[in-house]
Amino acid sequence: MRKETKISILIFLAFLLIYFLSSPGKTPYDYFLRLANAFLKGKYYLEENPPWLSELIPQGKNKFFVVHPPMPAVLLTPFVLIFKERFEQQYLAHILGALIPVVVFNLALKIKKDLKLALWSSILSGAGNIIWFLSSVGSSWYLGQITACLFLTLAIKNLISTKDAFKIGVFLGAAYLSRVNILVSLPFFLLGMRSKTKNDYLKLLLGFLPFFAFNSFYNFIRYNTIFDVGYAKIPGIFDEPWYQKGLVNITYIPSHLKIFLLGLPKIKDSFPYIIPSWAGMAIWLTTPAFIFSLFAPLKEKLVKLAWLSIFLISLIIFSHGSTGFTQFGYRFAVDFYPFLFFLTTKGIAKTKLKKIHWLLLIISIIVNLWGVLWINKFQWVSF
Repeated sequence: MRKETKISILIFLAFLLIYFLSSPGKTPYDYFLRLANAFLKGKYYLEENPPWLSELIPQGKNKFFVVHPPMPAVLLTPFVLIFKERFEQQYLAHILGALIPVVVFNLALKIKKDLKLALWSSILSGAGNIIWFLSSVGSSWYLGQITACLFLTLAIKNLISTKDAFKIGVFLGAAYLSRVNILVSLPFFLLGMRSKTKNDYLKLLLGFLPFFAFNSFYNFIRYNTIFDVGYAKIPGIFDEPWYQKGLVNITYIPSHLKIFLLGLPKIKDSFPYIIPSWAGMAIWLTTPAFIFSLFAPLKEKLVKLAWLSIFLISLIIFSHGSTGFTQFGYRFAVDFYPFLFFLTTKGIAKTKLKKIHWLLLIISIIVNLWGVLWINKFQWVSF
């Protein structure tokens, strides 16, 4: 067994254990687990509507549609088939989350054959950002983002390490079936492929097409349209104050930027004095090590395309009525974290790892450990 393979296995097992031990336990927001059970019964809808699951669409007697893209439910089906009710939804979040630092480790090795840099990048992706919190909790909103993050990172890794356009298309399709807004990152892959023949484009399309077809059919049998219109059909959704201008509107952008760039923890006059804010916290607080992404060589085409992808994804998520609460950090940003992992590694690859790199990594880990423990174990959090 190759050294890199052994290290990858150890990374996976280490983060799987970390996420399991730091988890708050069974999540009540188990849309995907219920949907996986429905799939195994040959149904595409739920037959129950628990009062705490507020994002279900009633469609006749004992028929409720899940609005979230279904990829996590698809992944859950074999586990549910084998383990039945013993397999809880957050377990899948632990598994998929623990795979992200493995992929980042191998991605970093493709960027530069530097084992220390690869380990640094892997630790950052697993413990130095809010993926730790999302993977430990595993509610449906968080699980959808973790799933998309994993597959998008796999697509980036394969773009850099192989010429297999079909495989890139498959991973991109799986990311799309987890978070549909990921589709706007398509230019990164179309323009970033080493070979740009018609055959390559066709292979990428063939890899992506089954996921697009599945989602289109899944939407059509529920909504009579191929488009993801589920959220607009949630009863009372437009009565919510944050959707007064529709689900998507550019006037919502300042609200997102306020959290993304200026969100701070809550200060109390009694112990524990500083607690996370459910409304969200700035990315430079939760992961200061992302600052090194700014040093990625902009003259390289993939770097330019990565920043373009971040901009396009940001434009969509910043225009959404909800800012992502409840959350630790700004969770919508995880949609473009794979590109930040790539850019951060590229930024450091120009030089050897220095004390400042390790210092900001340690600070990032401490901040996220604080958030996970304060929220998951002590419930020290508020708006």
